[in-house]
Amino acid sequence: MFTKSIAFLGAGSMAEAIIGGLVRQHIVDPRLVTATNVMDTQRLEELEARYGIQTTSDRASAVAGKDIVILAMKPANVQEAIAFVEDVLTSEQLFISVAAGITLPYLEHILPANGAVIRSMPNTSAKVGASATALSLGTHATDTDLKTASALFQSIGSATVVAEAQMDAVTGIAGSGPAYFYYILEGLLQAAAMQGLAEEEAKAFVYQTARGVMQRLESTEKSPKQLYQEVMSPNGTTEAGIHHLEEAHLQAILQGAVAKAVKRSEEIGKELGKVDGVSQR
Repeated sequence: MFTKSIAFLGAGSMAEAIIGGLVRQHIVDPRLVTATNVMDTQRLEELEARYGIQTTSDRASAVAGKDIVILAMKPANVQEAIAFVEDVLTSEQLFISVAAGITLPYLEHILPANGAVIRSMPNTSAKVGASATALSLGTHATDTDLKTASALFQSIGSATVVAEAQMDAVTGIAGSGPAYFYYILEGLLQAAAMQGLAEEEAKAFVYQTARGVMQRLESTEKSPKQLYQEVMSPNGTTEAGIHHLEEAHLQAILQGAVAKAVKRSEEIGKELGKVDGVSQR
């Protein structure tokens, strides 16, 4: 069990996903976790009731003396939030950012000098212990800091260290990736309804099919292409469906979606750099 105290600056969906994963898998004593935001006290009450954590609208008291401070606010609010609590932050704390597009140079500029900073990109599957998280180390982050961050994120999925130059790409793939899959599953459910299946029947078939696909991928060395080709028989039903997807250029559409997400991650960093006068690259 994790024994370090953790403060979440921000109490949105990503913060809840991480908190939910840690608490449900008994990785951390919920009494060691504090979440804070400024405006939404109802949200804090919900998190406290749901997970048994500590909550407060006083951001300074939330982060003061905590071993780990997780920056889980919206990217545009990072600078303002740090400025509000900077008097109680110290270089002894480990700072972990989950804010998309916020670079290590920017974070190191607004956080305590010589403080250990790690940039991360988990996804919302953290809530069920299945996040794919990327980690990049700041200038002053040590091997011990990396072990701490890795242990935290490995407890809610996988954790992989990447160069910061790759973080925007990871954001577009793994950070936004769950939404792409949910969107595709929504389309399959709608297709099932159009073909006359009842809602519960559609969910049973679509969700179990998705689970089976992942289990099959994890049990073989074969590529996704090899696997879908195995399902296709000449002039059969799957071939007819795949040909339609190819004619619609579905893979190119998905590649375009990832490219848009990556570009937006890059833009967020550049926009903040212009505002604060700090190079984001």
